[in-house]
Amino acid sequence: MSYIAKPSAHHPALPKNALGLTRRDYEGTMSTLCAGCGHDSITAAIIEACFEMDLPAHRIAKVSGIGCSSKAPTYFLSRSHGFNSVHGRMPSITTGANLANRDLVYIGVSGDGDTASIGLGQFCHAVRRRLNMTYIVMNNGCYGLTKGQFSATNDKSSPSKKGEANPFEAIDLCQMAIQLGAGFVARSFSGDKAQLIPLIKAAISYKGFAFLDVISPCVTFNNHPTSTKSYDYVRAHNMASENQLDYVEHKEEITVDYAEGSSASIEMHDGSLLLLHKLDQQHDPRNADAALMTIRTNAAKGSVATGLLYISQDQQDMHDVLATVEQPLNAASMADLCPGSKALEAINARLR
Repeated sequence: MSYIAKPSAHHPALPKNALGLTRRDYEGTMSTLCAGCGHDSITAAIIEACFEMDLPAHRIAKVSGIGCSSKAPTYFLSRSHGFNSVHGRMPSITTGANLANRDLVYIGVSGDGDTASIGLGQFCHAVRRRLNMTYIVMNNGCYGLTKGQFSATNDKSSPSKKGEANPFEAIDLCQMAIQLGAGFVARSFSGDKAQLIPLIKAAISYKGFAFLDVISPCVTFNNHPTSTKSYDYVRAHNMASENQLDYVEHKEEITVDYAEGSSASIEMHDGSLLLLHKLDQQHDPRNADAALMTIRTNAAKGSVATGLLYISQDQQDMHDVLATVEQPLNAASMADLCPGSKALEAINARLR
């Protein structure tokens, strides 16, 4: 696979964040995806989110599997840690890395085939283990690398480019994530930058498993008007649960002045706020049952519910559940990691 490097020279007038970095510093190589691919829009949103959050590159680890979506980490955060795993195995690689170094920010990028088919079991266990990561699915409903076959997330009866209808029911990853206990679940659209960027920022700041399903039309195989994953369909049937999303970082002064009943303020673990200005006053993202009903009710009408669907404000992450030490294991001494035969005998005795 060939990569095209971007010019290293920057215009001196480019805006900089608190670290003195420009948006260009958060980019990667030139994209080799099809022109107009929704995945590139998601990549741009990740770059913007990390730039606005002043995240240093050495604190970010990006992990992916196989597929068009899993190529995307090449196109952002070129100065960060990265690992491209085998098909469907991104969650286990991220789990091992997170156990070794809990201080990194983990961004997992996957596709609907990589997650809902060969990687479904891995996805389920990453959720139930409360892995502290941001899991982004670039969902186009097809296998773009192998000529557009239906994936497990493609809606039933949604036709292929040649007009053949999908005979199987779709797997809704957001519903599954909520049912498995994910603490942060959202859905967005690659063409909705105003909604997507605040959701990515909130997901990165969330302590626990944060899942973001982004509908990202495949312009080559699944973007015809009758496809339920096309740009035209999603724009016409998008039922946003928020009219406006704001993410206020903990380091900034927080002021809230909204009419009572018109917004909801969700406090994150670090004290930052996710402000939701709602279209639908009936939906409470802190209620898992309400979130599932919102997804199902809209789906029954042919609509796609987007926005923050569910959030738990008191979820523990995997390190809390396992009661691991605060110090990252990769910084622990050999004596701490290998305490000797007596410690091993004590562990074995507990298991008898």
